[in-house]
Amino acid sequence: MNVGVLYSRIRRDEKLLLSELRDRGHEVTKIDVRKERFGVHEPPEAFDGVDIVVDRCLATSRSRYVTRFVEAYDVPVVNDPETAAICADKARNSLVLAEADVPTPATEVTFTKESAMESIEEFGYPCVLKPVIGSWGRLMAKIDSRDAAEAILEHKETLGHYEHKVFYIQEFVEKPGRDIRVVATDGEPVAAMARSSDHWLTNAARGAETEPIEVTDEMADLVERASDAVGGGLLGVDLMETGDSYTVHEVNHTVEFKALNEVTDVDVPAAVVDWLESRVRGVEVTP
Repeated sequence: MNVGVLYSRIRRDEKLLLSELRDRGHEVTKIDVRKERFGVHEPPEAFDGVDIVVDRCLATSRSRYVTRFVEAYDVPVVNDPETAAICADKARNSLVLAEADVPTPATEVTFTKESAMESIEEFGYPCVLKPVIGSWGRLMAKIDSRDAAEAILEHKETLGHYEHKVFYIQEFVEKPGRDIRVVATDGEPVAAMARSSDHWLTNAARGAETEPIEVTDEMADLVERASDAVGGGLLGVDLMETGDSYTVHEVNHTVEFKALNEVTDVDVPAAVVDWLESRVRGVEVTP
């Protein structure tokens, strides 16, 4: 098969994927979205002969728009644009999880500094303020006091982009110093890792320590339900332990897997390519 890979930068994750595809004899068409021109009537020549496209764009804005164009060109794309749009927007992410009865942290969205403060005060301290669009834990704030809340809200109000006028406020979940990332294909867990840190943020991109973790039946059920809620695909489902259960705080659509591949016995790129092959053949396989 001929796999098109949308990218703006080739990271370790993309290198692992490209290597696995080529080792299996598949043709790879690398499509640098920074250099292409996407017409509303005709696709760029780079898409000629491509059987499936994998979105690995680093920038959320590029990912959301380019997948729309690829879908319009009648080329299968992973992940599809609706899944990308839902996962890229924390408010939409929370809404679909709640609508699907997937346990997820209590969340409120407001549009003024005053109403945001009311939500924060009702949640109590600490609580969490997140950008509605963003990744790797950037611009997230754990708010421990009213003074801190006032300062952070005033700062956000002065930022120019309209997204900063959307205040996404969430309860602070007391977790045991770690969270769990599960990489899944259409709801089937491939592998999982725990990400631990002394900091309240436990993103691997921010230096959290990682270790493999077994996917329990309860975790697998939540991963499947969360995946279905956002539309399925190649996803990273993030869970937090809450006593004897779990809550899903986010589903990621351009999931990074290099850290997981380094700590688990599972060959993650191989499992991803197995799934891509099944998508092209039109059959299902279990990773």
